[in-house]
Amino acid sequence: MPGIPLGVLDLVPIPSGSTAAQALRNTVDLARRAEEFGYRRYWFAEHHLNPGVAGTSPALLIALAAAATSTLRVGSGAVLLGHRTALSTVEEFGLLDALHPGRLDLGLGRSGGGRPPGAGAATAPAPRPAPTPVVDVHAPNGLRIPGRFSPAHLLASPRFRFQQRLLRQPGAEPQEYGEQVDDILALLGGDLRGPDGTEAHAVPGEGADLQVWILGSSGGESAEVAGRGGLRFAANYHVSPATVLEAAEGYRAAFKPSRHLDEPHVAVSADVVVAEDDATARELATGYGLWVRSIRSAEGAIPFPTPDEARAHVWTAEDAALVADRVETQFVGSPGHVADRLQQLQEATGADELIVTTITHGHADRVRSYRLLAEEWRRRGLQ
Repeated sequence: MPGIPLGVLDLVPIPSGSTAAQALRNTVDLARRAEEFGYRRYWFAEHHLNPGVAGTSPALLIALAAAATSTLRVGSGAVLLGHRTALSTVEEFGLLDALHPGRLDLGLGRSGGGRPPGAGAATAPAPRPAPTPVVDVHAPNGLRIPGRFSPAHLLASPRFRFQQRLLRQPGAEPQEYGEQVDDILALLGGDLRGPDGTEAHAVPGEGADLQVWILGSSGGESAEVAGRGGLRFAANYHVSPATVLEAAEGYRAAFKPSRHLDEPHVAVSADVVVAEDDATARELATGYGLWVRSIRSAEGAIPFPTPDEARAHVWTAEDAALVADRVETQFVGSPGHVADRLQQLQEATGADELIVTTITHGHADRVRSYRLLAEEWRRRGLQ
């Protein structure tokens, strides 16, 4: 197998008993350490109104991480276009590129209340369905592909609707995702024109040396936008393991060579916890199920619990079904065990890169997890 670079996806988690300020300090430290360990990329996700996640602004977090490092590529995984404009996105990343040229990844996501193609007025939210049971399905090489999870109840929740109201100006209608991506590319290239031929030039932003990525969960619109635009694509096994294969395949089927890429380029994310041995890793990952439950029950991500706090939770059958696909596809164990699972993921998806996200209650345990994985990856000649 040729070298498969590893990257980091940081949600800036807040451990129970800690603060957002400490989570930010942990992020700066982890970015420095990730660069030392040999990771290629360091990405930030965007989340809002979550008590246990401090990653609300990828652009600001990128500025912190870029200033603390020198060679690491830093970027968004992803900014959510449903509540921002193409111009504001290009200007923000243009500012970052002006200070850290050639190191920026602009990852674009369509979540956050964006308008799908052909959508008219908003429709009433769907009622919450029962959790989809996880069934034993596997890719040809044995990679676990669980049952599909429906996010309908999350989109229908009062919390999500309130969040969308807070993120958008009153009466504002989001731009169609594909059109917005086209506008971003045109602004970066300096060739955006209005209907009457009026030119728009984003300064800074125009000509910025950014790698543009599209992030997606399925083989639908995001994969198609990435493919037809000849852009890089990232599929998230860690959030939607049921659809990772169709996402990668849909992107490749839609791909057309462009000035950005001659061939498709795919990164795939995975949630991992690594320790010196399997038992220690399982202990460190104990809080993951309860943390995922808080997200999927529409409460918002809670501060990441200690193992003892997680064990105190009384699980119902509905709770277990709600998180089973995520818990059973988290890669937890010794460096050798997790590296085996990551290679299996790469082989099943044909990924050109892997993006790793790790959450533990203790910061030192999280840093150690990334170090142990990087050392094992390098030992195998994959880094």
